[in-house]
Amino acid sequence: MPSPEFDVIVVGAGLSGIGAAYHLMHDCPNKTFTVLESRDTMGGTWDLFRYPGIRSDSDMFTLGFPFSPWENPKAIADGPAILQYIKDTAAKFGIDKKIQYNHKVTDANWSDEEKMWTLTIAPNQNVSATTLKCKFLMMCSGYYDYENGYLPQFEGYNDFKGRIVHPQKWTEDIDYTNKKVIVIGSGATAVTLVPEMSKKAAHVIMLQRTPTYIMTLPGTDKVAGLVQKVLPAKAAYKVVRWKNILLGIGFYSAARKWPKAVRKLLQKGAKKEVGEKYNEADFNPPYNPWDQRLCLVPDADLFKSIKEGKAEIVTDHIERFTEKGILLKSGKELEADLIVTATGLKVQLLGGMKVRINGVEGNSAETHAYRGVMLSDVPNFAFTVGYTNASWTLKCDLSQRFVMKVLNYMDKHNYSVCVPRFDSSKFKSEPLLDFNAGYVLRALDKIPKQGSAHPWKVHQNYIKDLMSLEWSGVDDTYLEYKP
Repeated sequence: MPSPEFDVIVVGAGLSGIGAAYHLMHDCPNKTFTVLESRDTMGGTWDLFRYPGIRSDSDMFTLGFPFSPWENPKAIADGPAILQYIKDTAAKFGIDKKIQYNHKVTDANWSDEEKMWTLTIAPNQNVSATTLKCKFLMMCSGYYDYENGYLPQFEGYNDFKGRIVHPQKWTEDIDYTNKKVIVIGSGATAVTLVPEMSKKAAHVIMLQRTPTYIMTLPGTDKVAGLVQKVLPAKAAYKVVRWKNILLGIGFYSAARKWPKAVRKLLQKGAKKEVGEKYNEADFNPPYNPWDQRLCLVPDADLFKSIKEGKAEIVTDHIERFTEKGILLKSGKELEADLIVTATGLKVQLLGGMKVRINGVEGNSAETHAYRGVMLSDVPNFAFTVGYTNASWTLKCDLSQRFVMKVLNYMDKHNYSVCVPRFDSSKFKSEPLLDFNAGYVLRALDKIPKQGSAHPWKVHQNYIKDLMSLEWSGVDDTYLEYKP
């Protein structure tokens, strides 16, 4: 029996996968496509993570879809609200009918002879082993391993008599009421967990090896509320979205240009909120703002929990786990009933699937990202990755609209194949991400590279990407088209 064939297959039914499906329906209405999701429901990150207080770490007016306005004035939204928004958007445009669940792609092989991708689907209790074919493959599966998060090797890990859980594996049976809790980590997950858990726990300690820059923002966007009262919904959404985009670009640019001033500003804000319990060592990272992702806390909730004595930050190194808790290198022992290891993500590109060209598996670290959307020497292939310094969806949406232009250009000129070609004689190779987050540094041997200049230079700037992706053509010297 021949494999079912589609013009386009989208892998992943999270925020970016739903966005890709919308653009295929809207911009390429004659294309046949399907969305493959490895799990049994849509939502990606926003369905996978169930830990207390899970919320967006970007404002929803930029994290939301431009074609499906976020109408709630609450700018920092909780996980269940975001998941419902994704489901409502998929239902609104009929995208939910295009999704095939429990379809985990383990292998994708491009054939020059067929001018087609063949995808191998892993068998499970709901789906038999099968293959699907497509002319163009869009990867929207994110960049981390859904099975397991990152967990350092802690000495004495098994000695602890209480419970240890990674936020990625949170289950409903975990009870922390009136319990002593240690949250290991200082990133977005930790600063979300601590104030939420402190509402019920006896006490919560955020144990960090290195401080993070933390900034408070109003949970509700008052400007959005005012604009929504005087403008129609779509117009209001555009105004608020652009307001937040420009503010984000402005703050990021200021942080890179005047790091000392921004450092002082952030520390001053934290000190004001925490009051007498403020300890400079807990809010003084050894790097500049935005060398790693800055954490946002709505309505100063983390700072308030510290000020009220419900939570505290301890900055130290872990010597080992003990029966009662954690022994620090300083000699102090922290006691706990529950330890939450908010120690980060494990990078996994393309959902862990193998990518082969004519049967030969390639090395993703040897490829170069063309405009941050396609990979050198990989035919009819696009990937979707969002910003590290702004909302994920902003970059995803631009990338997907660019792919639609490529598809329509191929149709117009009767091309079957499009392959980006990197010219090493004209461009130098550079790391793809100018970002020192642990999960990035741990995966440098997997991540594609970028080039030293346009169109191989990957920007973390929405305005520059508008010029590169939205306002430019696709008849490019470095895009090789074939009949």
